[in-house]
Amino acid sequence: MTLDHHAHFINREVSWLLFNERVAFEAARGDNPLFERLRFLAICASNLDEFFMVRVAGLKDQLKLGVGRPDNKTGMTAAQQLAEVANRAHAHVNHLYRLWNKTLLPALRKENIDFVQPSQLTQAQRAHLEEYYHHHVFPVLTPLAVDASHPFPLLANRSLNIAVLLEPIAVRLPHESPLFAVVQVPSVLPRYLELPTGGRKRVFVPLEAVIEMFIDTLFPGHTVLEHACFRITRNADITVDEESAEDLLEEIEREVKKRNRGAAVRLEVQSSMSSELVETLRDWLELEADDIYSIDGPLDLTFLMRFSAMAEYAHLRFPPISPQVPPDFIGENGLFEAIAKRDILLFHPYESFDPVVHFIHLAANDPQVLAIKQTLYRVSGNSPIVHALARAAENGKQVTVLVELKARFDEENNIVWAKKLEEAGCHVIYGLVGLKTHSKIALVVRREGERIVRYVHLSTGNYNDNTARLYTDLGMFTAREEFGEDASLFFNHLTGFADPPAWRRIATAPHGLKDAFLKLIQREIDHARAGRPARMIAKMNALTDKDLILALFEASQAGVEIDLLVRGICCLRPGIPNVSDHIRVSSIVGRFLEHSRIYYFLNGGEEEYYLASADWMTRNMVSRVEILFPVLQDNLKQRLKHILDVQLQDNVNRWILAASGQYEKVEPKPDEPKVASQMQFYLEACGAADETAKAIAESMIPRTPPRLLP
Repeated sequence: MTLDHHAHFINREVSWLLFNERVAFEAARGDNPLFERLRFLAICASNLDEFFMVRVAGLKDQLKLGVGRPDNKTGMTAAQQLAEVANRAHAHVNHLYRLWNKTLLPALRKENIDFVQPSQLTQAQRAHLEEYYHHHVFPVLTPLAVDASHPFPLLANRSLNIAVLLEPIAVRLPHESPLFAVVQVPSVLPRYLELPTGGRKRVFVPLEAVIEMFIDTLFPGHTVLEHACFRITRNADITVDEESAEDLLEEIEREVKKRNRGAAVRLEVQSSMSSELVETLRDWLELEADDIYSIDGPLDLTFLMRFSAMAEYAHLRFPPISPQVPPDFIGENGLFEAIAKRDILLFHPYESFDPVVHFIHLAANDPQVLAIKQTLYRVSGNSPIVHALARAAENGKQVTVLVELKARFDEENNIVWAKKLEEAGCHVIYGLVGLKTHSKIALVVRREGERIVRYVHLSTGNYNDNTARLYTDLGMFTAREEFGEDASLFFNHLTGFADPPAWRRIATAPHGLKDAFLKLIQREIDHARAGRPARMIAKMNALTDKDLILALFEASQAGVEIDLLVRGICCLRPGIPNVSDHIRVSSIVGRFLEHSRIYYFLNGGEEEYYLASADWMTRNMVSRVEILFPVLQDNLKQRLKHILDVQLQDNVNRWILAASGQYEKVEPKPDEPKVASQMQFYLEACGAADETAKAIAESMIPRTPPRLLP
């Protein structure tokens, strides 16, 4: 049987939408705290925005350019993929708003919280809003007429707007069409306003509803015939000719500014909008009928992210966890001394990210440290690591920082930090031409007596202190000489003209990483064919690379037992007889975003464990700078084995991908204890002796089976 057959793969865009459905399930399950459910709904909305801005936009570009090349796995053309995406995305959006209207709004009302429309307001509340509107909203609004002398305005990507149809109060001639105008809902004002109630109940009204209540004040001398909200999503991908760019930083700054002006790819409209007005907007924006999403509820549910963070509702969120001090640092005199003794593994967010920040801060102030080298892909808005790097340069140390300017949607933030680091005296590199530097590595060079010692930190996640509290990632400190040598060669390769070196321990993309993975898979195949036990476990965010999928099919045919923990996109279809029947695919979606990449190979009993910055996606293999590194210390190997074992036993947040391409929720059997892997890891980090932490963790494990909406 040929392995390379369309029926053996799942389309990437379809798989992504299936992932967002699993996120929506977390918003639907009644055993999650209410405000966490709101947060999951906001995440779904934000995910959809990015999906349209990048993936749908890319398919539309292919169609516009007449690119006939079908998807190399499923054989679907761009037109076929867009049709399938539209069909599924419309159903998904309808599901999200049913969830909001039928489940979450009633649940909020039970907590004495309500979102209301103008028709539900009391006279006193209307008077309150009228005063607020005239004093705070009206001065900010700018009505935009659209006619022969005023072309349709270039409305910003993801901005919320109100379309208005008008006619002069004076008699309009029969052949004259209504006048059209646009009012942008100002993003500088709060999206939702609280109304006085005189009781325990809290009532909120959307800002756009307030503007619509008094919209006639913007058009004196005219009668408002119709008004309705709409929102445009635009192509937000940026294209930079890096070969021709004289200054990459300036070129990317220019491209980022164009993001709000990209071609429209989606139009969301209030369900009350007339078909005539919808068609008018569609024509102006040059969209197809499938690109129009009629919304029964507030447009842009991402506002729920801020709403769900309201301090006074902590009881409606997960109890906060306190990341623990990694045990290898307890009782040690200093961080460098601890790393010199042994390799140290950190498991975030269960263990604190502080040692990583402290590693750079300590190096910045230590007179024995000569140099610091680090890659930065996505950093926080007020990054303590960036401040420490700047201070290190001011202290006279050699500081080299590779700031990836092309980190999608973090370009502006990274540009700001790159300039600050340069001003402080750091040697800043803006990535490599044609590649994104996605690797996570920091090197500290320290003089200790007559020796030079290199301390290295490698990670699966970004150097971002904010996301380290939300993403599950693994990082490793080491002072092993071979890792230090590889780290030095790695930075020399990035900053100079050196060819990729012969690594002692690591493997890197784009030169050699895919081959390294293929060889590791082939070794398991050879073991299986020789009659030896053969086993693989791979945990990653996404699996799309065709060569790696075909290698996994071949391994399955040879009898290699394979478990894949793939959080998001998975283009491999498991469970196909004689193709992938030895492959099982799981996905864990829970409180924390699963982000770590772990790769395990039985290797005939000589087990090997690897961590990486890379998923098994083609982009990670050919267009990014990535690092794969082995974990060599026995106790750390055992810890990784435990992490994988617990995740494969999870029966609270795990889904299994069926051969049909659909995901099925894993549920505990009646006599089976609940295993919530994320909370178990937190319990373990706290230690069983800490009864307070144990109680908090146990309270987060769902006790009742979740229920899906029909």
